[in-house]
Amino acid sequence: KRDLLSNKEIIKKSMDIFNILKENSIYQNANNIMLFVNFKTEVSTREIIEDLLSQKKRVFIPLTVPETREIIVSELLDPKKDLILGNFNVLEPKEDAIRPVDPNILDLVIVPGVAFDKKGYRIGYGGGYYDRFLAKLPSHIPTISIAYELQLIDEVPIEPHDIPVQYIITENEFIEAKS
Repeated sequence: KRDLLSNKEIIKKSMDIFNILKENSIYQNANNIMLFVNFKTEVSTREIIEDLLSQKKRVFIPLTVPETREIIVSELLDPKKDLILGNFNVLEPKEDAIRPVDPNILDLVIVPGVAFDKKGYRIGYGGGYYDRFLAKLPSHIPTISIAYELQLIDEVPIEPHDIPVQYIITENEFIEAKS
């Protein structure tokens, strides 16, 4: 469904999502934020990254390691200079811009996905990268998924290793997930 959105709709909905996100105290109080760099028709994260960097907050992005299906958390200092097309055609840090950090320093993680239910369960891209990552993340670190309303479904089929996010933000609402 997401792929049917026009560029104009993506920009508008992404801005609406960003506006709801930036009004939220979790976002406002976070200083070390990990988020994905969007690709294709995902919710745009460019404005979020620019906003965080302009506030002198630390921004971290995932670097996927296909061999182990793990995520390395890497600090992003300059989106224009630090990024290159990497695994799965997603922008990732260039080799000389990989700045790994301990995920325990994070105080907010913004998680991507394809579909979500209101319990916080998500369908990802099938690699299990985020499920592995979230399983190791201390539970006091808030997790938020940003998604278009059309990505919400009644129920995501869950498997034992699936880890729900705590909140979901769409262009219409802020959802506190109840798993």
